Amino acid sequence: MVKCIMIENNLKDAREELEMTQKELGFVFGVSPKTISGWETASDPIPFNKLIKFCNLYNYSLDYLLKLDNKTLNCFIPIKTDRKKIGDKLKEIRTSLNLSQEAFAHKCGISQTTYSHYETGLNLITTSTAYTICKVYHISLDYLVGRIK
Repeated sequence: MVKCIMIENNLKDAREELEMTQKELGFVFGVSPKTISGWETASDPIPFNKLIKFCNLYNYSLDYLLKLDNKTLNCFIPIKTDRKKIGDKLKEIRTSLNLSQEAFAHKCGISQTTYSHYETGLNLITTSTAYTICKVYHISLDYLVGRIK
């Protein structure tokens, strides 16, 4: 069972810093201003690929946008949405903690099967699961996606 969490974020602050309206940002992502509003108020989850696109376009860190870190940290290294590399990083983190997939997933409120699909690269991790893993295990989301070492 996947735990649904609302993730506070800095998307609105970043958008305003860029002097963009919700309509303009919606155009960039191909979504409505209402969708942007939902993301900014954390009433709707931001799809991970859209979050990465924003970071790549406007040089923000994932950690800043998801309030895992308060530094804006302009990152000029683009993030590649590589499910396999993210999965490899998840496995590296899990094995360094000497945890089974089941124990690692349980602590994050997801099933072992769901976690296994992320770790093997079968599915791209969701924003809420990535956020939860980073909070629970005290790691950087930018590190998880391979943007920083």
